[in-house]
Amino acid sequence: MAGATGRLGRHVVDVLAERGHQVVPMSRATGVDIITGEGLAEALTGVEAIIDVTSWHSSDQEAATDFFRTSARNLHEAGQKAGVAQIAMASIIGVDKATAGFVAAKKVHEELLLSGPLPVRILRAAQFHEFVGQLLDWQRSDVAYIPALPTQLVACRTVAETLVDLALDPDAPAPGRPIPDVAGPRKETMSEAAQLLGARRGIKVVGVDGSGMPDAEIAANGGFLPSPHAKLAGPTFQEWLDTRP
Repeated sequence: MAGATGRLGRHVVDVLAERGHQVVPMSRATGVDIITGEGLAEALTGVEAIIDVTSWHSSDQEAATDFFRTSARNLHEAGQKAGVAQIAMASIIGVDKATAGFVAAKKVHEELLLSGPLPVRILRAAQFHEFVGQLLDWQRSDVAYIPALPTQLVACRTVAETLVDLALDPDAPAPGRPIPDVAGPRKETMSEAAQLLGARRGIKVVGVDGSGMPDAEIAANGGFLPSPHAKLAGPTFQEWLDTRP
């Protein structure tokens, strides 16, 4: 389980444990570094499948691409030596359309994993509910300017459950089948969701057009919305927010 202590990784670990599976958490906090390779061979001993939900801590395309390039190579090499059967990874809806920024780096991540020796299964997810709070945190102001771009926010727990289903499915995906998507139950704009959270935090949220963001035009035209074959599942952002302390 690569990225076990991250935002999504914590939920994946919980889902696996609840279903009775033994989990080997892999993160620097557990003494495993998938970039330097420290502790990786030991962690993968006896492991049947790798679930990769690693991420990069900034939106810098070049740095994120370097991170994913190294992590993909190391997971394949160490996994093959350990006799791992497959890798399942979490990606982002619309990644195939991306041309810049973090999402473009994630596109390279997909390509690198798919080109390795181990079979790879991919799940593309919409932006997480938690991402809205991150947008507000970045601005650190009583007024936040948030892009009014269409999205279909999804709960991390929902993504984790779907990714575990995919990773543990005994049947291999049919050849030529589209990469599966998972998203929340309703379309909204990022600024609308931010206004709901902003009201709780005492922050005024102003919707803006998103110009200057990587691939803003693609996003505005719905390029990062789920495909017709996507799995749509709740809770909605409002329902999720109502459960927060």
